[in-house]
Amino acid sequence: MTIKDLFHETSSALLGNKVRSSLTMLGIVIGIASVIAMLAIGKGATNSIQSSIQSLGSNLIIVSPGAQRGPGFQVSTGRGAAQSLTLDDATAIKKSISEVSAAAPEVTSRKQVVAKGTNTNTSVIGTVPDYTVVRNLEIDEGSFITDENVASLAKVAVIGPTTRDDLFGVGGEAMGQSIRINGAIFKIIGVTKSKGGSGFNNPDDAIYVPISVAQQIFTGNKYVTAISVQADTKEDMTLAQNDITSLLLARHNISNPALADFSTINQSDIVSAASTVTNTLSYLLASVAGISLVVGGIGIMNMMLTTVTERTREIGLRKAIGAKKGDISNQFLVEAVLLTMIGGTVGVVLGWLIAFGISSTGILQASMSISSILLAFGVSAGIGIAFGYYPARRASGLNPIEALRYE
Repeated sequence: MTIKDLFHETSSALLGNKVRSSLTMLGIVIGIASVIAMLAIGKGATNSIQSSIQSLGSNLIIVSPGAQRGPGFQVSTGRGAAQSLTLDDATAIKKSISEVSAAAPEVTSRKQVVAKGTNTNTSVIGTVPDYTVVRNLEIDEGSFITDENVASLAKVAVIGPTTRDDLFGVGGEAMGQSIRINGAIFKIIGVTKSKGGSGFNNPDDAIYVPISVAQQIFTGNKYVTAISVQADTKEDMTLAQNDITSLLLARHNISNPALADFSTINQSDIVSAASTVTNTLSYLLASVAGISLVVGGIGIMNMMLTTVTERTREIGLRKAIGAKKGDISNQFLVEAVLLTMIGGTVGVVLGWLIAFGISSTGILQASMSISSILLAFGVSAGIGIAFGYYPARRASGLNPIEALRYE
């Protein structure tokens, strides 16, 4: 039997039972569509998280007060509530470590902010001029906080575009206006450009004030809530991180690194950790969706066994006129593979439509890759071979005389 004859016989058999063939393929269609959609959503989520982390800054290292303790340590300095970093630590990091180009200490808290009868609850960040460098922050109007503002305890503020819209209306004039934070009046001297973001780490929904003022009015102490450091290059991040750790251990008179009262993390570590989590979740969801592929494969096997039974006399007749076992086996195996491949193709299109629909809502930009499409076709073909093998072998093993007698 030639390949042309094989496909002619196969297509005739499938088209002869269109409804049954379509219903049999349904499981494969749903399974492949689910896998494609889940992988696309997972890829989109990974891209979104990586983009958000990259937008935090370039070659960024974050030093936080407090450290997690392992087993055997009875006392743990909780992150966030810990007070172990000061302005002097930030100054020492910038002056002493050659791989560091900028260091910005910050005092962060959420406050109720009032202006012209309107109010909003937003993040108020007390910081220094280097903050724009380490966090890639750009100014749309006016200027950012200067060293003079910090030294003179000037009550000035720079606001994000979301905060401006909340307080003065969308695109409202904010320059020169006054706002009240914690009972103190601040004059707006700048508005930042939009960076995008969401939740509590949205740089667009924030107010920046001199760190000296934040310490005096909001916290009443000399400590900072974090120090953001920019390494000269991406390759210098690990070396700079190690040097920062050594410097702060020496400054805090801590000889055992395990007892450090601070912790450091660099941007690459954050991106890697986030990618690992999202990839794991994507493969988990895709695996769950893959269960429907197994169910679809069982449906293919069931249909093929029914087909073999219905065509027993045809098989006997073909064997009687000289068809070999391989011809019969190939015919039924190709039927099974063709069913799964057609189902896989429809599933890929359906999965793409689902991903496109999710992207069009603006919630998440789902991203399809060539590798996921090839994987879908590979899985489809594999299911066709795996679940079509037994019916094909059963058909090829029929005794031609008994097959011709079959009623």
